[in-house]
Amino acid sequence: MVSNWKSNADAPEMNGVQYHIQCKAGDVAPSVLLPGDPGRTDLIAAAWDESHLVASNREHRTFTGVTGGAPISVTSTGMGGPSTSIAVEELLRIGAKTFIRLGTCGAIQENIKCGDLIINTAAVRHDGASTMYVEPLYPASADYEVTLALIEACERLGHPYHVGLTCSTGSFHCGQGRPGFRGYSQSFFENIVDDMRRANVLNFEMEAATLFTMGNIYGFRSGCVCVAVANRITNEMFSAPLEPAVEVCNLAVRILHERDAKTRAAGKKRWSPVVG
Repeated sequence: MVSNWKSNADAPEMNGVQYHIQCKAGDVAPSVLLPGDPGRTDLIAAAWDESHLVASNREHRTFTGVTGGAPISVTSTGMGGPSTSIAVEELLRIGAKTFIRLGTCGAIQENIKCGDLIINTAAVRHDGASTMYVEPLYPASADYEVTLALIEACERLGHPYHVGLTCSTGSFHCGQGRPGFRGYSQSFFENIVDDMRRANVLNFEMEAATLFTMGNIYGFRSGCVCVAVANRITNEMFSAPLEPAVEVCNLAVRILHERDAKTRAAGKKRWSPVVG
């Protein structure tokens, strides 16, 4: 954090530097990957052709670089919707336009193995933060261009993947049906795993609903891919490698970069197979 900070309280920044992420216009690329853990940003940036550390403050650590000719950034959000919304708000203010959440999750369908990737198309909004933006009935859905790029990347790389809904929660323990301290429980969350499983929800994580809701309100592109590190139905959990998701996100950004160029050249507003 820069010392001797002085700013307008309604729009906290100093000389264009955003208060929490400590970045300014020109510091980030149009496409930004969003892991939760600050430590994962180093792993992600190391896979690029070139990268440099832009800023590291609180839970927000940012690198910018290039992968396969495509400009790219990564900013950690911290865990949960509230800190995710802060990072996204500030990244939007300095020029980011496309966001891909990259993280880990717990599967709630028996056929999903630990280590598989899950691409989420929409989210059940149990995150808490998104209701600060719009009523709970408003949908939280990913952008189709980002989702298609993530699917294509998985296909090209040969990584096992699933596509469908997530449930984003504001609590890792009680919010995902785990007992709280000293076995604390309430009836309204005791059945959440089975209820969501029967509704064909694929997984639990904590940030996608906030990102998707903001994306639809503000008009930016968003997507999400997570590595399943647990399966709540088979009661398995282990530290699956993050590298497959990193590979998929980096390739998806390159795919989007190429498609955006073709879309502009064709004079179209959005990519479709007709553009090529």
